[in-house]
Amino acid sequence: MGNVVAIAGRPNVGKSTLFNRLTQTRQAIVNEEAGTTRDRHYGKVEWCGREFSLIDTGGWVVRSEDVFEEEINRQVQIAIEEADVILFVVDVLTGLTDLDDSVANILRRTSKPVLVVANKADTYEWHASSAEFYGLGLGDPYCVSAVNGSYTGDLLDKVVSLLPKTKTEDADDELPRIAVVGRPNAGKSSLLNAFTGEERHIVTDIAGTTRDAIHTKYNKFGMNFYLIDTAGIRKKNKVNEDLEYYSVIRSIRAIESADVCLLMVDATRGIEAQDLNILSIIQKNRKGLVVCVNKWDLVEDKSQQSVNSYTRAIRERFAPFTDFPILFISALTKQRILKALECAKDVFHNRRKRIPTAQLNEIMLPLITQTPPPAWKGKYIKIKYITQLPAGSVPSFAFFCNLPQWIKEPYKRFLENKIRENWDFCGTPINIFIREK
Repeated sequence: MGNVVAIAGRPNVGKSTLFNRLTQTRQAIVNEEAGTTRDRHYGKVEWCGREFSLIDTGGWVVRSEDVFEEEINRQVQIAIEEADVILFVVDVLTGLTDLDDSVANILRRTSKPVLVVANKADTYEWHASSAEFYGLGLGDPYCVSAVNGSYTGDLLDKVVSLLPKTKTEDADDELPRIAVVGRPNAGKSSLLNAFTGEERHIVTDIAGTTRDAIHTKYNKFGMNFYLIDTAGIRKKNKVNEDLEYYSVIRSIRAIESADVCLLMVDATRGIEAQDLNILSIIQKNRKGLVVCVNKWDLVEDKSQQSVNSYTRAIRERFAPFTDFPILFISALTKQRILKALECAKDVFHNRRKRIPTAQLNEIMLPLITQTPPPAWKGKYIKIKYITQLPAGSVPSFAFFCNLPQWIKEPYKRFLENKIRENWDFCGTPINIFIREK
């Protein structure tokens, strides 16, 4: 399972700036308006060979009418429940505030490691004034400046040392891991019950009943793999707005530990922003994808025309990655659910597929000669040799040429499309590397 680190703290202490600094992205324009893309608050951090997911609790929850403090407390609570390490960000310039105190009150009760991060210590003079944060009772404050990056390395060293050691996977590492993901109430648990033939997952009409990601070993109908069910929510009394937040975090954990994701889409509701969020997490993690349009039994018009228009709509929304299977299923009536498993298995085998170098060059080189990369400042780019890189989690191809730096994204996409036309890599992403010969 991937490790999760959460950033908590009151507003305007620089949580998002710190998030951008650690994930090395520029997603910083964090808007307090409800419904700003929530996806931007999830990122991957790699440090000293360890990788973890970083979550900024700030912007997830849609602002509601209720009191500010309650809102923050709820976010802190979520961070405590979901994360392995919590970064509690405070602001050196303004010093300790009542809100900081109330956040610290909650954090002192958790057994999980909490690091006090004194942000905005842009110059060394500010380090001395961070002493007041010892009063929070959460140990040494770490002075950093998210804006210019000073001392963030020391902070990351500490975070990595606190992360639980990742468990070495079982001997059954060869078995595909299939995760069922999707918005709350898209029918994930019903599908798992239909697969396993048991009612082990409580199914209700209330969105978000399931709790934790459950691994179920599955061997029926001559198939053998792990099913990972993602979760909805722990507490029933949670307000609706947290529901999507939870489902995203839980999906992140399940997606990271899976090989292939079955993305459940509700046929009665169509593609929603939340589906696209989950899709973007699947793509960031380079996982296999099968889209299952569930509740097909409730759709009145089941004609081929309706199927085609639905399929087209999904591929348009999910572009540029369009090479994945789309199935119309019903978890309730068990319609085509085995087909979903077979598809997932095929996608898993596509991820492991190896293409002989001779065959690659024989088919791809003539295509490249017909449509060579565009010349750059009068220099012609020649691709001389292609090979598939040794087995990784995603099929990766290296194209060796004389001027790799001038081959741009559109041409890489062209190469990927040609590979997909000639070999079946349905459902799995492909990496294209251009290297110097």
